[in-house]
Amino acid sequence: MKTLIVSGGNIERDFALAFCRKHTFDRIIGVDNGLKFFYENGIAPTHIVGDFDTAKPELLEYYRSLSGVEIRTFNPVKDSTDTQIAIELALELGSSSIVILGGTGSRLDHVLGNLHSMMLAKREGAECMLLDSHNRIRIISENTVVRREEQYGSYVSLIPLTTVVEGVDLIGFRYPLNNHTFTVFESAGLGVSNEITAEEGEIHLRSGVFLLIESRD
Repeated sequence: MKTLIVSGGNIERDFALAFCRKHTFDRIIGVDNGLKFFYENGIAPTHIVGDFDTAKPELLEYYRSLSGVEIRTFNPVKDSTDTQIAIELALELGSSSIVILGGTGSRLDHVLGNLHSMMLAKREGAECMLLDSHNRIRIISENTVVRREEQYGSYVSLIPLTTVVEGVDLIGFRYPLNNHTFTVFESAGLGVSNEITAEEGEIHLRSGVFLLIESRD
């Protein structure tokens, strides 16, 4: 099952709308201020979650008037972010693939929280990626291949999400590595802004977890 989550961060309308038109999802979850994007572009969510502290009350009332939209309201004083709640719902619904739009923006605390919340999907064996017009972000803990013709921009970065990532080989990259150990303390910068020079860039790792970020300026 494929699920789209539209969160309340920076939703780039043209990019998000083009993406929604190109792809089909089994479930569409609106998170708080993500309702505005749905309403303005005639997209019907299947589920809505959040504390709705930023969404306009009339938007929420509009969706309450529709049939077939499940709404889950949470107290603003809670232990989870709205995006985390949406990811948990997607997993509860049986999603094997989750895409998050509106998960980046000016609030770096929210961005970092969203990145860590993606680990919930990773733990359950579901694919999860966070997208904006400049970045495609995934979590990897296994050997991964990025095809140059399919990559999301020119740059590939690997940021340790665990304290240590061991046995890292980079093959087909401008800056290759052989059996390298990344730590969050001293070698995170080594993984930033690499480039694929072969048809495929191979990322091998023995243990640990990376944020895999494909970026374009």
